[in-house]
Amino acid sequence: MSIALSCLGGVALDALLGEPHRGHPLVAFGKLADRLEHHFNGPGGRGWRSHGVTAWCIAVLPLTAVAWLLGSLPTVGWLVEICVLYMALGLRSLGDHLLPIARALRQADLAEARQRVGLIVSRDTRELDEQGVARAATESALENGSDAVFAALFWFVLAGAPGVVLYRLSNTLDAMWGYRNERFERFGWAAARIDDVLNFIPARLVALTYALLGQTRRAWRCWRTQAPLWDSPNAGPVMAAGAGALGVALGGPAVYHGELHHRPVLGEGEAPQARDIERALDMVWAGVGLWLLALLLGGWLDA
Repeated sequence: MSIALSCLGGVALDALLGEPHRGHPLVAFGKLADRLEHHFNGPGGRGWRSHGVTAWCIAVLPLTAVAWLLGSLPTVGWLVEICVLYMALGLRSLGDHLLPIARALRQADLAEARQRVGLIVSRDTRELDEQGVARAATESALENGSDAVFAALFWFVLAGAPGVVLYRLSNTLDAMWGYRNERFERFGWAAARIDDVLNFIPARLVALTYALLGQTRRAWRCWRTQAPLWDSPNAGPVMAAGAGALGVALGGPAVYHGELHHRPVLGEGEAPQARDIERALDMVWAGVGLWLLALLLGGWLDA
């Protein structure tokens, strides 16, 4: 029951306070990661895989150990754990970033919608039409809901504060180093593979959650037939099941760093609109409620 209550406390803090506007630990961690990358990888991306492994260990393992020590403190350890989970969650910030995009689309302010969606996705958004903006935002809601919310809860339940710190820092390094380009192909290999491993089980639990909360048969069919075609082993199930559950078509061509990528179509149905961004967010929130209910019920049965 204590794990369930800690999860409830972390989610409640996130819903109440949102992301800290100043002094967020992940911002400081990002600066540390930049320094490590410049030291071990060099300006021209000359680092090898072993350099990436070394940099990952220096960035992640000491902070994970600190989280374990602080979480083990008598009397205040439980409070530390709740605060660590709160810092790792991005549930409210997901809505803070995505709802203004939906609002701009409803007001036919395409320039504003493009600008806002460009802050949260890596694709080129300058030429997107309304459907393209809605597609990018809906994909972000489903994928980031998995990465920044559900996976953090999973690792907190499994291993407490050190588990969620290990996961969240690893996921951040994947976002910074896990690119398949000349600079990061070798150096970022470890960060990308470790994140794949840490997200493997959570992503499939999230896909199942999305399927249960939407059009279940369609979600299951899209997950089974479309996810293997996606280049990411974890984003594929999450977005295919999510798109199927919502009854929209995601994926398709997109421009990344000036290069056109022909991505498979995920889901079935019409192209997404502003309301589908909101529906995807509602599904993430409902999924969190379902997970918390399951944890509380499990804790009550064990008591």
